[in-house]
Amino acid sequence: MRIADKWKYYFTLSGILLTIGVISLAKNGLRLGIDFTGGSIFEYTISDSKLLSTESVQQVFSQNGINVYTIDFRGTTLQVRTNDTYTDKSLEIIEDLQNIDPNVRQVNFETIGPSVSSEITRNGIKALFVAILAVILYIAYAFRNVPKKYSSYKFGVAAIIALLHDALFVLGVFSILGFYYGVEVNALFITAMLTVIGFSVHDTIVVFDRIRENLKKHSKDAFIEIANISLLETLNRSLSTSFTAIVMLTALVLLGGESIRYFVLAILVGLISGAYSSIFIATPVLVLWSRGK
Repeated sequence: MRIADKWKYYFTLSGILLTIGVISLAKNGLRLGIDFTGGSIFEYTISDSKLLSTESVQQVFSQNGINVYTIDFRGTTLQVRTNDTYTDKSLEIIEDLQNIDPNVRQVNFETIGPSVSSEITRNGIKALFVAILAVILYIAYAFRNVPKKYSSYKFGVAAIIALLHDALFVLGVFSILGFYYGVEVNALFITAMLTVIGFSVHDTIVVFDRIRENLKKHSKDAFIEIANISLLETLNRSLSTSFTAIVMLTALVLLGGESIRYFVLAILVGLISGAYSSIFIATPVLVLWSRGK
């Protein structure tokens, strides 16, 4: 089984999937939560009597001097997103809503000011860049003993390419989910992205470490032969460890609480992409680079 030789198929598949995601990102962007934009979110449980409508909810909030951004009815749940609002206003609004539908109950109220949201955004971007830089430097140092013609920095850059592949894939998926299903990204999404980076690099390093060992054992063989041997030796381990984590995360997505569902989903999507990219993207990139392509 010669995995590294079939790089054109892997790159084509990734290219198609990433292109779909990039188009969605360019056209629709991400549906940002209040962690990034600032504002307030009101969540209520409502009856099935349909006493409330978009117009009546809009009127209640307008009467209380609150600017409404979105109103979403999801079965027996009502979510209203507004500008930054004081907590005491939520008490007045629930009373007004209960005058229309006595069965309305407030289940959640969140508010974040614009200064806090901008700080979260800045810190999240900084954390991602610092993590990527740290990965390059660590891998370059860890693989410093590879033969001179195979620069350790090539290993680091190949790992980053696989990492960016996974990050872009997750962003594309959540852009599509945001457009069609209203899924928002919040501060937990940054945490999920950093976790995805860790998983992606972890799997890639396992393969690269075996390549480093085999470069010494099979020094006379072509690099692509060494890469194929290393991939076959680590394939079962990589797939087995990823599969067990995927099973656990899938259970959390299906059975876990609503507050962490999309956080876990982001990690799940990234883990699947990471298991794929460490085998079918990172190593073929390294092989092509060793050929000067």
